[in-house]
Amino acid sequence: MREVGAQAGRWARAAWKRPRLPPLGRAVMRRLGWAAGLVAAISVVIFAATESLPGDAAARLLGQNYTPERYAQVRHALNLDVPAPARYLRWAGGLLHGDLGSSARTGRAVSSVIADRIGSSLVLAGLAFVAILAVSLVLGVLAGSRAGRRLDAVVSIGSVVSASLPEFILAGGLIVVLASWLGLFPSVSLIPDGGSPLDRPSILVLPVLTLTVAGSAYATRLVRATVADASQLPHVESALLSGLPGARVVFRHLLPSAVGPIAQAYANLASYLVGGTVIVEQVFNYPGLGQLLVQSVNDRDVTIVQGVGLLVSTAVVGAFLLADLIGLAANPRARAAG
Repeated sequence: MREVGAQAGRWARAAWKRPRLPPLGRAVMRRLGWAAGLVAAISVVIFAATESLPGDAAARLLGQNYTPERYAQVRHALNLDVPAPARYLRWAGGLLHGDLGSSARTGRAVSSVIADRIGSSLVLAGLAFVAILAVSLVLGVLAGSRAGRRLDAVVSIGSVVSASLPEFILAGGLIVVLASWLGLFPSVSLIPDGGSPLDRPSILVLPVLTLTVAGSAYATRLVRATVADASQLPHVESALLSGLPGARVVFRHLLPSAVGPIAQAYANLASYLVGGTVIVEQVFNYPGLGQLLVQSVNDRDVTIVQGVGLLVSTAVVGAFLLADLIGLAANPRARAAG
């Protein structure tokens, strides 16, 4: 009877034991937790940064109509008379329910204001990302698989020169040559009222080309370095020595070993496109999130600045998380270790 009771106890403990996730599942959950914590920390930084902006939103809204009584009323309406920690907790609580607050200048919901602009920015950033991906993959793989040769030197020098030019210099040069001298494309990217950038594709050429030239230079150098390192791995060298065609070695042996680092390189493009689109949208007067962010900072519209800042920061964190998971899935040793 004692043996039967002991066996029943072991069965009961096994039945109630919490099931363990496989190593890859634990790694994914751990990274999701880190990403959520990072976004929470970023929200604190964004709120603190907007609190330190010079000027006063209430005084900016009143302008010449400023009186002490109306100033006090506006500050109360904007919750500026509440301590900063309490305002952050209120803002963070709204974020958990999808409420980004209301614009101090217009009274519109921040989510609605962002929705009016986010489509245009996604079109611009998406086209630029696809173009950068195509250009940098081709040039980076060609240069990296021929490290030390003439093609590698040409690509490397071109990448350094392109990367050294700021976006506003590139944009200005493209406007002078392609818009003013040749008249091929408009110098200002105006979108018809109620329309989409895709209704006039010509307005996208110069902004996308500016982002592509600058972004491709950076991404090409990272891909080239990754491919050059991967080409020295033993199994890649063995495939080359066995006489396999170069294209087969690249696609079946070299690129699978470089997927993780290349994915990280393209995750960096998310942060680049955030900063690059702000400059490009200002230069070309393109109505996207970047232009909205600059206008909101000038107007001291803090809630819109916070909403846009948190949105783009979350997108960048998500891009790095996706790249990390791609690298994890492509690396058998990392999957096993979790």
